[in-house]
Amino acid sequence: MQLRDIEIFLTLAEELHFGHTAERLGIAQASVSQSIAKQERSIGALLFERTSRTVRLTDVGRQLRDDLTPIPGALRRSLDRATRAARGGSAVLRVGMIGENAHDLLPFWEAFRARHPQWRLQVRLSPFVQPFESLRRGDLDVLVAWLPVEEPDLSVGPVICTEPMVAMVSARHALVDEKAVSMETFGDHGLFGAGTAQPAYWEDAYSPFATPSGRPIERVHTVAACEEVPTIVATSDAIDLTSAHAARYSARPDIAYLPVTDSHTLRWGLVWRSDAESEPVRALAQVVRDLGVLAL
Repeated sequence: MQLRDIEIFLTLAEELHFGHTAERLGIAQASVSQSIAKQERSIGALLFERTSRTVRLTDVGRQLRDDLTPIPGALRRSLDRATRAARGGSAVLRVGMIGENAHDLLPFWEAFRARHPQWRLQVRLSPFVQPFESLRRGDLDVLVAWLPVEEPDLSVGPVICTEPMVAMVSARHALVDEKAVSMETFGDHGLFGAGTAQPAYWEDAYSPFATPSGRPIERVHTVAACEEVPTIVATSDAIDLTSAHAARYSARPDIAYLPVTDSHTLRWGLVWRSDAESEPVRALAQVVRDLGVLAL
């Protein structure tokens, strides 16, 4: 089997859908079918049972999936080791942040650099849409994401900081005169949602789907990036729920931020790909444990 065939087989074993597999890999659906057919001819047995409605692994397919699953991770780790060796053994720890408050976490970055001068640390902004794809592609080593994160291929480390939520409204909005709002307010006005599907449990932890009394909170606007939200809010009656650090890092004259009296506390933690856990990743997690949770 070629490496590409392994990738196609493992992706189809996960998706159990030829079209979704082709879309995820960026190839034609016919290429997926041809690759699987070639593998089945070579092995001499069916790997998948297909009907017009379902795709299921056969016993042979399940055994092959279990045998092949470790290979991509092992290859990535080998390439990572080779890359570090080519750089003279100096690893780069790439940390992505969904929040924009990297400055608040400066004590963690400084402590990591002081303890581990042999490793370089890069901190960058990461989108909240398809939040875990950068980890899965290998573009990031660690993601600072709000919790919980319950993905089977990802490990969750220590909580790095916590903060309340605030309401973002136009500076001209009638709610500004009230000085504060409750979560019930969002049952009247709705919230923003991502244009791309998010894990529902993860979206609910930031933007609840219901008020404390059980009223549904509709997604009345969808956006592809969080940078779109302030302009929509500033020029309409729309309101949104956001993390409190936005009031400092995204301050602007046409936006007001109001306390939410019954807000939940948002927890941010370290997340990484389980099969790519490395010594620098573990070292950063230890720094966070040693310094403790930062309450913003």
